[in-house]
Amino acid sequence: MANERFSSVWDAIEDTPEQADSMRLRAELMGKIADRVAEWKVTQKVAAERLGITQPRLNDLLNGRISRFSLDALVNLSRPALGGHLHFSFEDKPKEEAMI
Repeated sequence: MANERFSSVWDAIEDTPEQADSMRLRAELMGKIADRVAEWKVTQKVAAERLGITQPRLNDLLNGRISRFSLDALVNLSRPALGGHLHFSFEDKPKEEAMI
């Protein structure tokens, strides 16, 4: 078996680049929301109420159960958690990578 190199764990375990991108974005957004919840220094019950979700749902988020959250659901949670608005950026691949 040949050694393959991947740019992220998501590229290694997902079937398509699109699925890997979705998982990467979800993981990053979940991490940002979890960091903000930790900054609140409140119980999970209070944090869940602030986010408008149940405590078990918050527990899933805090424990990184990515498959239980769509990107849409995380975007909806980001406003009460993070305030302000999300910013999305897209980076073009270097030309030599894009040709592969």
